[in-house]
Amino acid sequence: MRYLAILLLAPWLLILCWGYWAYPKSLPRVAARRFFDVAAVVLALIAAAQCAVIGFDRVELPTVDGFGRASGAIWQQVLPALYGYAAFTVVLLLAMLLRHVLWGRRR
Repeated sequence: MRYLAILLLAPWLLILCWGYWAYPKSLPRVAARRFFDVAAVVLALIAAAQCAVIGFDRVELPTVDGFGRASGAIWQQVLPALYGYAAFTVVLLLAMLLRHVLWGRRR
């Protein structure tokens, strides 16, 4: 159950990976840029998985009362998904900015 949130988020993360990889088409497609892109995507995936695990571990489950466990237990899956998605997005955003600085149009 530890990686369930990131597993359910995986299709959207793959779409974001494709978008990062494919755009913008105006940047040169040299080997150094492709290596940078692969490194950025791998780093983003690692950051997402690590932050999801941290989010899973940080959730405090509600106490069991007379009616069973309260509905707050859903946060054990929501918080890791939020942490993982945020980490993934931040890493790809920083990589996009750095990629634009390194291989952007030069006039």
